[in-house]
Amino acid sequence: MNSVQISSTSVNLEAEAASVWQRCMELIQSRVTSLSLKTWFQPIVPLKLSGREITVQVPSQFFYDWVDQHYNALIRETITSVLGDGAKLYYSIASEDTEPVVDVVPAPLQSFQASAPSRESQLQASQQQLFFAPRAAFRQADQPIAQSNLNPRYTFDNFIKGDSNQLARAAALAVGNNPGGTTFNPLVIYGGTGLGKTHLMHSIGNHAIAIGKAKRVVYVSSEKFTIEFVDAIQSDRVNDFSYFYRSVDLLIVDDIQFFSGKEKTQDNFFHTFNTLYQVGKQIVLSSDVPPKELKGLDERLISRFQSGLTADIQPPDLETRIAILRKKSEDNSFELPQDVVDFIAANVTSNIRELEGCLISLIARSSLDNREITVELARDVLRMVVNESKSPINIDQIQRVVCEYFDIPEDLLRAKTRKQEVVNARQVAMFLSKELTNSSLKTIGLHFGGRDHSTVIHSCQSIQDRMNSDSSFKQNVDQLRRRIELNTR
Repeated sequence: MNSVQISSTSVNLEAEAASVWQRCMELIQSRVTSLSLKTWFQPIVPLKLSGREITVQVPSQFFYDWVDQHYNALIRETITSVLGDGAKLYYSIASEDTEPVVDVVPAPLQSFQASAPSRESQLQASQQQLFFAPRAAFRQADQPIAQSNLNPRYTFDNFIKGDSNQLARAAALAVGNNPGGTTFNPLVIYGGTGLGKTHLMHSIGNHAIAIGKAKRVVYVSSEKFTIEFVDAIQSDRVNDFSYFYRSVDLLIVDDIQFFSGKEKTQDNFFHTFNTLYQVGKQIVLSSDVPPKELKGLDERLISRFQSGLTADIQPPDLETRIAILRKKSEDNSFELPQDVVDFIAANVTSNIRELEGCLISLIARSSLDNREITVELARDVLRMVVNESKSPINIDQIQRVVCEYFDIPEDLLRAKTRKQEVVNARQVAMFLSKELTNSSLKTIGLHFGGRDHSTVIHSCQSIQDRMNSDSSFKQNVDQLRRRIELNTR
């Protein structure tokens, strides 16, 4: 295909970009599956065209990473075909809480020879830089800090509120609205791994800056605080280090449990805490346990940690997990069937991070294998997680759910009655027992009033035949199966 001629004076950059991208899409659609086209290319929005440089917007960092890893060669070939040699592509990642930012983009793919730096390399580069600078650089009390280390993607708007985190979120929002001006000082948020503590802490800092309540905000992990303190000792810059951290408006320290056993670091942090507290500055801390259960920390530190508000975050309940999955799939422009959302939420119960990881794995598997996202695919993807996080379904649980569904007493399943409604429920329960458990036919029969294995075989075959001939009945059985999976966690 001949490359398009690019005018030196663009009248409508957005229209030209749309036209070029449409040409690219026409070429790409013949090279990928319809599912991949819908999932990974249709959400891309052309923004502007300048010469042979086109800027497009993608919904999220994850989306960009996936496209760059799996479709780089295809896009490179397509853009070159449409724009000619020397074509360049710039990506803009849409902000999750503001209007899309066009002028802040990852590094361009210079003729597609160099890709944008990975998040891991960016993080490593960030960790090699020290926050604190010579005291002379921070003489002005209202001077903003250039590197707060806050992640702009973590906001209150995209933090899913539920019963498990309601107090912590409410307290965090109050602190973000008025840092240092509430009785929640310090605010200590505690809970297990992957439950959203770090998200809330970043949200506090981002919100306080956005509404102009704090200029000098620093987020730091306890580990990095310790490393910087050791570096300051070695470079004879302890005064600079101390001055920096004691001159902020809002200090956010993650995972304070890792201060355990580090006596000199604890001593410096104790004085930093006192200085900030006495001048009315806000301190926000997180831990995996409440302050009173922290081991290896100075009692005077623990006493100060307990002087404010301590709020816990518990593992999210089913409704919150469902809401999180919906929000994450929307953020990444994916559409998940409700039964798949319900299945994942019911089976991944440990933490939010694992929930998100399972969602990404499911989307990736669907795209790579060109398979429709179904409960069956979700079950394959989550098999390891389900086996580790969920007790096996047993026959008693199946009987309970089936009897609730058919509204009959459980003891009738084991009785000798031949009433049609009971026989129907009993056969369905036997069928699902064979499908969802590893029990032998003899064991299943014993749970249904001592019936022999031939009765179980007959019941299972009868239900299978009805499902094959009656789509409505099949839907009822499938609905029962999902209900059992949801209710036997």
